[in-house]
Order: sequence, then C-alpha cells, then structure tokens
Amino acid sequence: MILVSPDCFSTSYSSMLFSRNPMLSSQLCFTIKRTIQSRRLCIASSLITSPDSFEVGRLIGSYGFMNITSYSAGGMDFEYSGGQLKIQDVGEGSVKIRLYEGRIAQGALRGTPVVLKVYPGQRAGGIEADKMAANELNAHALLQSSSQGKCQNLLMLVGGFETKTGEQWLAFRDGGKYSAADYAKVTSEKNSKSIAIKESSWNRFDQEQTIKRRRYFVIKLLQGAITGLAYMHDHDRLHQSLGPSSVVLNTIAEREAPYLVPRLRDLAFSVDIRISNLEDGLWSFSEGLWRRAIAAGASTPMEKQAFGIADDIYEAGLLLAYLAFVPFCEAGIVDTLSLQRLLENTFRLDLEAMREYCLADDRLEEAVKFLDLGDRAGWQLLQAMLNPDFRKRPIAEAVLNHRFMTGTAV
Repeated sequence: MILVSPDCFSTSYSSMLFSRNPMLSSQLCFTIKRTIQSRRLCIASSLITSPDSFEVGRLIGSYGFMNITSYSAGGMDFEYSGGQLKIQDVGEGSVKIRLYEGRIAQGALRGTPVVLKVYPGQRAGGIEADKMAANELNAHALLQSSSQGKCQNLLMLVGGFETKTGEQWLAFRDGGKYSAADYAKVTSEKNSKSIAIKESSWNRFDQEQTIKRRRYFVIKLLQGAITGLAYMHDHDRLHQSLGPSSVVLNTIAEREAPYLVPRLRDLAFSVDIRISNLEDGLWSFSEGLWRRAIAAGASTPMEKQAFGIADDIYEAGLLLAYLAFVPFCEAGIVDTLSLQRLLENTFRLDLEAMREYCLADDRLEEAVKFLDLGDRAGWQLLQAMLNPDFRKRPIAEAVLNHRFMTGTAV
C-alpha cells in the first residue's frame, strides 16, 4: 500500500481556505479559481488532511459525468423537470473520477476503512475538477457540522487533501461496496436466470416470500435515500445528481433488509440554496437550474429555493420509478434512460396512462403489482413527485410520510 494524514481528526470547525499551490498542501489550503470570479470557500478545518493520513489500497474503479451543453425549445427528446419541455444536448464530461479502497493510517480512527475519491488535477480535468472537489468537500463539511447531529443516510467525509500533482483526494468512511444501481442490476439478472432455467424448486409460497422481501428491501432503500435528501433540504442544500448510482448500500442481500443503511454520495454538483446565497448570485454548477427556474416562473430567491427543492424531488421520483421497475423485471427490459423516456416523452408524465400500458406487458407485471399496493399508492406517489407543476410536488418529509413509503401498503 502507498502511504498517502491528517494533522488531526478533531471536532473543531474553524474556517480554512483551499489553495492550488502544491507547496501549501500540508498547510491546509488550496486556491479554487472560478471561471467568472475568484471566490474563497470556507470549510471545516478538521476535514483538511494530508496524504500521510491514509493508506491507499486497490483501485475500485472509475467513472465520468455527463454534461448538459445546451437547451432549446421544441423537438422530440425532452427534459421535464421544471414544468417545461426542452431539448438537451448531452456530452461526456472531461472530469474522470477514480475510486480506491483505503484506511485511515493515523490518530484515533486508525484502521478505519475508507473509500478514496480522486479528482484529476487541472492538467487532466481542468478547473471544473477543482471546483467539483471543493464543492463536494464544502457541502459535506457544512452538513456534518450541523448542530442537529450527523445523518446516517449521508456518506461521511473524514478528510481531503491535494497532492503535489494537483489531484484532489476526498476520503469517505466506507459505507458499502454497492450502489442502488448494483442492487437493481444483480436482482434483474437473477430474475432472468430464474425464468431461463424455470426453477422447478420454486413453489408459489417461495415466490411470494421472495417478492415480499424484495418489496420490503426497495421500500427500505427508498426510505433511507429520501431521509438523506430531507436532511440536505432542511440544511438548505440540494443534491442535484440523485440517481441509482449515487445511493450507497451496505448490503444488497434482500434477507438482510432490516440491517440495510442507504447513504447518499456524489455531492459535487450540490447547490447551496440559502436565501442570502441566492440573493448574492454566487452560484456554482447551478446556472442551468436557475435558467429553468426562471422559465418556470420562479424569479424571487424564495421561489427559486422552492423550485430547486422540487427539482430534487423530481429526481427522487425518477429513482422511485427505477427501483419500482428494474428489480422486478428481467435484465434488459427497462433501464434508466428507457424508463425516463417512457415517462416523459411517451406519456408526458401521465402515470395513469403509463399504468395501462404496463398492464398489457406481462414482463412488467410484478412492477405494476408493486406500485398497485394500497389501492395504487405507489402510482399516486410517483404522480405527485413527477408533477409537471413544480409547485405541486411534495417536499421530502411528505414523501417519507406517504403510505406507500411508510410500509403500510407493503
């Protein structure tokens, strides 16, 4: 392993600055340059660490981001988050993230497993990579310093540092090796295998118990994800990239559902929606969000704040739809994009019409039955979260209290 340490893991939260000068890495600061203006981001000093704080293990994997490059009216492919249909041109982003296994090497938390998230330096990722790393660290620092205590449904950041090559490393407590996307993929593949080999050992009782466990697991997963989102909204922070891959799971075994703890991650595009911030116009990664807000009639800071929260709820609605369909179908029947196109383009967010369509396809039977529980409680909640009028979408707390989410229907 490569030794890569905090000067401390304390509970004090004084403000420090990030600086891009490699010589200042051990002095707890680096400079975050902005394309429009330079701005200093205050963060919790207890989260600024040095490379010697961690032992780095094997590479887990890497991933990139999609960029929305333009918006225009009309056309066939739609984005429908603010009550208005718009085309979006999507391209691959330049920032490539790497993930490593690791552990804390010093202090009271020595030996604690972590996942290290690596943003490339400016040479490879440009200024955008630095801004994303700083935004993610700043978001976690603010959320973790709340007087209300930490939320178990958010991944915990334990440190961050810059290397001499300009890479930004963020260290998170290991909350699990899987994501909601992994769970859905593995489960749908099991469905395909079961149907392919026509498991004669499965009797009706076994099948019913499997479906009951699956429904309970999915509800527990959604409860955790929405609880994390509610905590963020209560602290004036949007997630803005909520999806199956941004929910970490400590288990994907449905029999272990009582011990399941979903945690939100990937806060690089999170948005500060404190009224003072919206009045100052100090926005990062949110220009497109506020353009859509204005197009939807939200012009004042309070209206924009409400729009941003509703935008997150819309993403959570798409997550609900994904988890209601993919784990209950064979592999390849539905995926994120096909499901979103079905909802937005084909049925224009008319969930009753979509239900009628799904009833005619035997491959979607279990998904329909799941959403039909409690006199169609799942469809009702989905319709509310995906309401074309952002003002009519429920807040996260209301979603959690819905009968479909409380488990009463299940």
